[in-house]
Amino acid sequence: MFTQREAAHLEAARSGDQQQFSELAEPYRRELRAYCYRLLGSLQDAEDVVQETMLRAWRRLDTFEGRASFRTWLYKIATNASLDALTRAARRSLPATLYPPADPNTFSVTTLSDPVWLDPCPDEWLDETTISVEAHYTLRESVTLAFLTALQVLPPRQRAILVLSDVLDWRASEVAQLLGITISAVNSALHRARSTLAKHYYVAHAENAGISASTRSLLERYIRAWEETDVAGLISLLKEDAAYTMPPSTTWFQGKEAISQFFASSIFMDGLSYRLQPIRASHQPGFAVYLYDHRTDKFEAHSIHVLTVDDAQLMALTTFLNPALFSHFGLPNTLAEKI
Repeated sequence: MFTQREAAHLEAARSGDQQQFSELAEPYRRELRAYCYRLLGSLQDAEDVVQETMLRAWRRLDTFEGRASFRTWLYKIATNASLDALTRAARRSLPATLYPPADPNTFSVTTLSDPVWLDPCPDEWLDETTISVEAHYTLRESVTLAFLTALQVLPPRQRAILVLSDVLDWRASEVAQLLGITISAVNSALHRARSTLAKHYYVAHAENAGISASTRSLLERYIRAWEETDVAGLISLLKEDAAYTMPPSTTWFQGKEAISQFFASSIFMDGLSYRLQPIRASHQPGFAVYLYDHRTDKFEAHSIHVLTVDDAQLMALTTFLNPALFSHFGLPNTLAEKI
């Protein structure tokens, strides 16, 4: 179950050596963080739960009996910590699943500051070492906004069972041991979870698996449209039924005409200047967007954009109006002074 090196770390850690515990536990932090993010839908909550997992593991190290791997033991702690957190939290989603589209002629922007919105996930959070070709969903597909939105519909325990089984490719016996339930209970919950997910998860024929020449051209035009505040240029990139959402606002728009009216009246106004930095978020093309602030004479963190591309056009644009997300992507809060 253990290599000789891991056994040595464990023995020293049980003697009170925190550094040796870190040597044993830290290699699993990245995959645990991605796992907890899928369950919770929040970057900060995932960070907090993984930190709590490490603290619980250190304090309870004497209870680790070695009947399962140390990795499995950490997953058990992380799962329980996540389920505890979910008992106190609202289900996270995106505005388009909770509210009807707004009328650009009569809309008013309403913002919910409560933690009810999904966060986009930095691609750097994904741990490729846990990939299994047998899994129902790839690690990257399982962090797309469409998948995460559908996943959050499931009750917390079903959510954990589906992620462990269909994303991380754990056997039913392993999931049963982790959750302390029977194999038949795991299979029954997994069946219900798959049925529910199938009703809410629609796979788009998107070009998100890689950056094709057509997608690269679209992204370059997207940058130009924002940095030149060109409404017509942006609208030319959209599919007819494209959606534009902007959490934490509940207001969202569907269709090129509605989005065009909103951008002309509220986003691409005279005097506003944007700068875009390409990123990868939720295994989709994205941008960190900075808005020029005349008071500081700098471009300040404004929003994280996640683009859903279909047939070289944008079918969805999600603008996360939360500058606090920038730190999770390793991004600065300001860019250089305006040229």
